[in-house]
Amino acid sequence: MEVYLKAVREVLEKGTRKENRTGVDTISTFNINYEIDLREGFPLLTTKEISWKNIVVENLWFLSGDTHIGLLQKHKCKFWDPWADGDGRVPSAYGNFWRHFPTHDASGQAAHNDQLAWVLDELKRNPMSRRLVVSAWAPGNAQTSRLPPCHCLFMFNVQLDRSGDPLLCLHLTQRSCDIALGIPYNIAGYALLLELFSRFSGIRAGIFAHTLVDAHVYTKKPDGTMAEYDHVPGLELQLTRAPRALPRLDIDPNLRSLSDIKPLLEASTEEVMRHFVLTGYDPHPAITFKVAV
Repeated sequence: MEVYLKAVREVLEKGTRKENRTGVDTISTFNINYEIDLREGFPLLTTKEISWKNIVVENLWFLSGDTHIGLLQKHKCKFWDPWADGDGRVPSAYGNFWRHFPTHDASGQAAHNDQLAWVLDELKRNPMSRRLVVSAWAPGNAQTSRLPPCHCLFMFNVQLDRSGDPLLCLHLTQRSCDIALGIPYNIAGYALLLELFSRFSGIRAGIFAHTLVDAHVYTKKPDGTMAEYDHVPGLELQLTRAPRALPRLDIDPNLRSLSDIKPLLEASTEEVMRHFVLTGYDPHPAITFKVAV
């Protein structure tokens, strides 16, 4: 995960101070790009411990298309609690637009498009397509939402390795990028999506590519206030730690399609995690960062 540490260095060394909607200043820079080859191991950060359970549960929830946080709470995943409405729903949840993107049918009536199902079907029909795009950015929602999608667009692309065998790749465009807290989860989350779609399509997983548009680190004010939100010390600590070998991921072969996701989430946490086994994960100790909401 040297690419992650390189991104940390770039923001800290080249970034400039910016104010933003949270009231907590950031050190920000523009347009960081990197690639991670999943054939070399699963990209779960090793310079601090990351909750593998939370990554699995959150991304299965996205894939299910559910907008209610009940299944997240069942598995003690609390990421979305601050953004839920009084009924426990998050209309801007990624999976809502991945599975139910608002559109219109031929007669002009309101309809919904299941982008994930279409992409998966297209991978089987026409794997060399350049149209395997999934958008979480629905302007009617995003322009008024309390939390519009940060990782707003991703696309699959099939390439050929040197032996001529197909590789399934994924590129994520992320408009807003919390380097300390969000990015390690985003990397692992989309790597998990790539591995799942690899199994659903029968095409080996290859490259995860990531574009960070506004890459930022939350920091204290120039006068020293809001120091409890300062992510710089924790990131500087990580830069002193040597990355360790990446783990390997084994996914239960009985997980074969998108329709298997929702029933799995309704099982116990232990049963869910038996389907996603990491071996060789040996991270440095965890580092706590306070979230700027």
